[in-house]
Amino acid sequence: MNKQRICIVGDGLSGLMTAIVISQVPGIEVNLIAKKTSKNFDKRTTAISDTNFKFIKENITHLKKNLFWPSKNIQLFYETSNEKINFLNIKEENSNLMYVFENDKIKNIFLKEISKKKIKINRREINNLEELKKYDLSILCLGGNSKIYNKIVNKRSINKDYKEVAVTGYIKHKFKRLNTSQFFLKEGPLAILPFSKNYFSFVWSLKKEFYKDNSKKINDLVKAKILEILKTKKNISMTNTQSYPISLDLKAQYHDKNILILGEGLHTIHPVAGQGFNLVLRDIKKLKEIIKYYSTLGISIKSSYALNDFYNSRKPENIIMGLGIDVTHNFFKRNKYLEPFKETIIKNIRNNETLKKISKIISNQGLSL
Repeated sequence: MNKQRICIVGDGLSGLMTAIVISQVPGIEVNLIAKKTSKNFDKRTTAISDTNFKFIKENITHLKKNLFWPSKNIQLFYETSNEKINFLNIKEENSNLMYVFENDKIKNIFLKEISKKKIKINRREINNLEELKKYDLSILCLGGNSKIYNKIVNKRSINKDYKEVAVTGYIKHKFKRLNTSQFFLKEGPLAILPFSKNYFSFVWSLKKEFYKDNSKKINDLVKAKILEILKTKKNISMTNTQSYPISLDLKAQYHDKNILILGEGLHTIHPVAGQGFNLVLRDIKKLKEIIKYYSTLGISIKSSYALNDFYNSRKPENIIMGLGIDVTHNFFKRNKYLEPFKETIIKNIRNNETLKKISKIISNQGLSL
């Protein structure tokens, strides 16, 4: 049987990782198409679980471990009128709970791996979907806002405008020790993600109205809030501040004929739980397994049930995780009528060891246990 040709469109983290992983399947030839100009200025960080770190490590030659900052302790706090309650403290003694990496540095690692595997990047624009139908399979990894998806998806997606803005950036500090933390503040959830000895990134989700009213002084506001929650007066400096709107978008349809949507185009979720790229990596892993299965049997992907199998195996977790995070975000939103009950529930959570174990398992492995 001749090699089956798979085309991947997009050279972000999702597209590059998909190309690297799928190219390892025997009998598969990978073609990668990306924009003519690709600037690697993504000064953000991403958190992944221990199992997903191992998945990346298995597929990348000579992966530099120092680019992935491990965390054995994750703390969650809820702000009341009187205090910030540490209601969940998840620890792991013998392994790491998660890793944080800088997007631009890992993208460079992925590009080097693409070069090693001699996967050629064809830099040009995709004018229409017809040219993608000549491949046995075409995979679109174009981010969450591509208009091309509208030509593929006919079924209504689960979507929601949170009317929030995520403010992100890097903080340089001189603290001796800093744990990965999530603070559910009155203004919105703020995550602290250490990615080196003297740097951590933050993601603060704010209401659009609040952000608009404070946009000119947002850097000073962030610095003041971080100093407050960390209970310190030490000097910190902030760089790479960015902002982007937050929305929920869970596709009800994954593919049309031999064209598949992957990455943020498939599921865009709230950043509060840091599960976005984790879902993408689990999608890629499952897609590889399915392609390998059909390829080993000598069955053409184009005329098989491969994409239906992928849809049926991945949609349940993607939907449940996306909606579960939405419910979590709504629970921690401020509501003057529910606050007294909420504080009681939150204080009881910290003594619930079963909940800690379940949270640890789902964060690490998702729902595909």
